[in-house]
Amino acid sequence: MKLMIYLDAQRLDVVDDAGRVVKSYPVSTAANGAGEVRGSYQTPRGKHYVRAKIGAGAPLSAVFVARRPTGEVCDAAAYAAKPDRDWILTRILWLCGREPGKNRLGRVDTFARYIYLHGTPDAVDVGVPGSHGCVRMRNTDIVELFDTVPAGTDVEIVEHEHPAA
Repeated sequence: MKLMIYLDAQRLDVVDDAGRVVKSYPVSTAANGAGEVRGSYQTPRGKHYVRAKIGAGAPLSAVFVARRPTGEVCDAAAYAAKPDRDWILTRILWLCGREPGKNRLGRVDTFARYIYLHGTPDAVDVGVPGSHGCVRMRNTDIVELFDTVPAGTDVEIVEHEHPAA
């Protein structure tokens, strides 16, 4: 199994070992576009893998800070009070780059940049760029994905669904 994330389509596909798409989810990647450098607030491209799964059993919309549950649950009132907060909710799939110099080690290290697939408040649009670099998903979708993929699952992030010929 492999996860493919298409920045232009704002979509994540779960691909089986035969290359067939078995599930697709809308996502929200970085408002600043694609890029690998620390501090860019961009979504890193290339080959990655799920290095850690965090949040098993947490309730829907559970709030995480520094990968730890805070005990809060983000409801409409909490979101309305702090709409600019970088909400990390429900589950975290923490990515690690596989390509030294591109998305691994030094200033381009995806893992050290804390790039995750994670849940987002219900009021936040998915399907359009808007994150600070992570890949945001609907809370029910991240639970389903979290329960489907094991740690070590390959994740590839590409700019275009259909590369130019």
